[in-house]
Amino acid sequence: MRLGVMANRLVLVDGDTAVDIERAGGGRFPADPAHIFDSWDALVDWAATYEHGGELLPLGRLQNPVPAPRQVFGIGANYLDHVAEAAAHHGAQGNTIPAGAPHGTPLVFTKFRSSLSGPCDAIPLPSRNVDWEVELVVVMGRRAERVSEQRAWRHVAGLTVGQDISERVLQLAGAAPQFSMGKSFPGFGPMGPVLVTPDELDDPDDLELGCSLNGRLMQKGRTGDMVFTVAELIARISAVCPLLPGDVIFTGTPTGVGAFREPPLFLKPGDTLVSWVNGIGELRNPVTAGPGYADGTDQEGEQS
Repeated sequence: MRLGVMANRLVLVDGDTAVDIERAGGGRFPADPAHIFDSWDALVDWAATYEHGGELLPLGRLQNPVPAPRQVFGIGANYLDHVAEAAAHHGAQGNTIPAGAPHGTPLVFTKFRSSLSGPCDAIPLPSRNVDWEVELVVVMGRRAERVSEQRAWRHVAGLTVGQDISERVLQLAGAAPQFSMGKSFPGFGPMGPVLVTPDELDDPDDLELGCSLNGRLMQKGRTGDMVFTVAELIARISAVCPLLPGDVIFTGTPTGVGAFREPPLFLKPGDTLVSWVNGIGELRNPVTAGPGYADGTDQEGEQS
């Protein structure tokens, strides 16, 4: 099943057509994407037997398929090549990187829900220090509390593409890094274009992902190289707090972010950021100047 949102209504996506779920299901399921995960098992059963005899809609502009999760988790340092590029950069700067995956514990933070946006929405820049991080995003379909790795995938609704956009100065400001604040400006969490159930993918544990900036390849990796797999992340997080239906986990990014390039490269107005996960789809986000950008100041108030 490939689940999308068009005009704020849930649809089943099949190629270049869509089916309105509420209408096709005779009102059994809500049109509002915020409420579908409470009926997830019933929706999966219905979609498995549904014969596309209803009205087929032309596929229009798709929106974020999961616009209102109750919890949004992010994972840092989950690809060793990304850890290596960070260590090399910070070593040259005389700084340290936060303890994370290389030390046996996932680096977990949250992105606030108001940062989430859709697959074609603009990314408004608050400063000249904004970076990209393409990620596989996991969406929960069933409550998970203290689940084992072996059972973790049974609690997953599906997978989608995400960008963990990051304002690097604020993220690393102060004695303790401000990951959640630096990654939660409006538009800093594009997701989509659809939510794909794991059975649609040959191997949901090993998917190619990447992103390009103005047509230039920036990141390319495979989720099979994650330090902590999807199942491990679910087990680790659910050992601390319950994962609820519709919750979202950004699972980390591979090498190739802008901040660790020589010289560093950041997003600017007029850019186009394209992000993809094979088997799921792509995001295509234009970059614009947001509040705070036009005056040329960074998050510390210094002139850029």
